[in-house]
Amino acid sequence: MPDRSPPPALRADQILDAAATLLVRHGYRKVTVDDISREAGIGKGTVYLHWRSKQELFEALFLREAIAYVEGLLDQLRRDPRAVLPHRLLSESFLIVSARPVLRSLVTGDLAPLRSGLQASPLRSADLLATERFFALLTEHGLLRRDVPNLTYVLKAVHSGFYLLQSLDPTDAGLDVHAKAEALAHVIRTACEPATTPNSKTLAAAAAELITVFEKLIPPRAWIYGEPPERR
Repeated sequence: MPDRSPPPALRADQILDAAATLLVRHGYRKVTVDDISREAGIGKGTVYLHWRSKQELFEALFLREAIAYVEGLLDQLRRDPRAVLPHRLLSESFLIVSARPVLRSLVTGDLAPLRSGLQASPLRSADLLATERFFALLTEHGLLRRDVPNLTYVLKAVHSGFYLLQSLDPTDAGLDVHAKAEALAHVIRTACEPATTPNSKTLAAAAAELITVFEKLIPPRAWIYGEPPERR
């Protein structure tokens, strides 16, 4: 009789989907591996074929979400170099995160215990370095104003503020998520970008460089399905 069991990666995705559902519904502390196995409709031992602990499982879930996030930004940059403009990048980031409950919960602090467990991981370190490089790259190509004090802080504060308000009151002002993204883009464009948009050659060069940065940020998918960064 042929083996009808799903491929390992598909089975792992089923488990991660179940973990994501329970994580958003109940929070990190209340969810157990037993809960996840029941939600996924598999045996508990199958979960441990992929990850040695609950923490590793949720790190894999976060990694999958992070890859989807970066790939979403890459798609925009590859389609249109003008997507490198800060107001477009940050509004697109807002839309991607808003559409993914796990990412949204991580950004707004709802999953603080999981975030604290990720602070020392190689993935977290790479993410922080990429963030620094991101702002430096935009500045080098003249896409950000140089006369705004503590501009990196300003950008992070504005960006984070939109996420936090979205979490506190999703229906605030009767705006849907796209209207909120447009509002975010307007604030970034008027407060943080030069009055004159750089020419197409500059935008293409900046987009190509940022694509390279983002591509290097995406780790092997094997890390999601049972080989986390610390096992390298």
